[in-house]
Amino acid sequence: MFEKILELIRAYPRIIIHRHKNPDGDALGSQLGLYHMICDTYPDKEVYTVGDLTPRYAFMLTRPMDEIDDSIYEGALAIVLDTSAKSLISDERYQTAAATVRIDHHIFVEEICTTEVTDTSFESCCGLITALAIEGGLAVSPVAAKALYTGMVTDSGRFRYDSTNAQTFRMASFLMERGFDTADIYKNLYADELWSIQLRAGFTLKIQTTPHRVAYIYTTREEAAESGADNFTISRGMVGTMSEIRGIDSWVNFTETDGGVLCEIRSNRYNINPIAVKYGGGGHQKASGATLKDREEAMALLADLCALSEEE
Repeated sequence: MFEKILELIRAYPRIIIHRHKNPDGDALGSQLGLYHMICDTYPDKEVYTVGDLTPRYAFMLTRPMDEIDDSIYEGALAIVLDTSAKSLISDERYQTAAATVRIDHHIFVEEICTTEVTDTSFESCCGLITALAIEGGLAVSPVAAKALYTGMVTDSGRFRYDSTNAQTFRMASFLMERGFDTADIYKNLYADELWSIQLRAGFTLKIQTTPHRVAYIYTTREEAAESGADNFTISRGMVGTMSEIRGIDSWVNFTETDGGVLCEIRSNRYNINPIAVKYGGGGHQKASGATLKDREEAMALLADLCALSEEE
């Protein structure tokens, strides 16, 4: 599956690894894991990681992100990870590289790079990078394995989401055999500060439901500012407060920002991805997102989620 990508990694002396903006555990884990794999297998290569950061997952960093000059892209290979659309890529300069590669597990939205592997059978991009390592015989150190395993854990919901399958556990087993402390991962992922627990309690009180088994939270720009939390924490971080409500099949978290209304959509029953795509977003069948223009468009999306339930 990865023959062409492995050829390109072997061929280029300079490699720059990208992923999506506002990285989650899978985006960072795949980026850092691949970085260490290439460096350990080919110590003479120049390898860079670029992009913004999300405080929630800063504990995963084994090194700071690189700030590189435009000239670094000349004659280089750019690899884009865990990204379904061009607009989501952390640094658009990837397009100026001599060759481009995309490895992703989201539902296909558009062509991003000249060489691509997109496989939705993987629960995470970290799972795909692990498969790349196995197929290509790349070195996987405990540091690389820990980053990849962390991404698998976060994108599979601690191996609870229905994207988890036998392949998931084969990849996880391979990584655990490399030797790292899983307790350290879980401590950082799931131990919360008191303010974070209180923040989640406040958002739980904001949950509203519709007669069509849909739950939602809408946070205005003013409410977001008053919370003191960053947009990622409010949007991606709080959508899970609605995930285990009995009788709720789909849920959506709307967060107003200066750049539009961030929208995180989830379902335990329906394929909500077409709704996200309709509004310029994408993702997975049961976990997708989009950025909307305003509250009116947000309510239109909510109506579409209600209609999806009503159809059945």
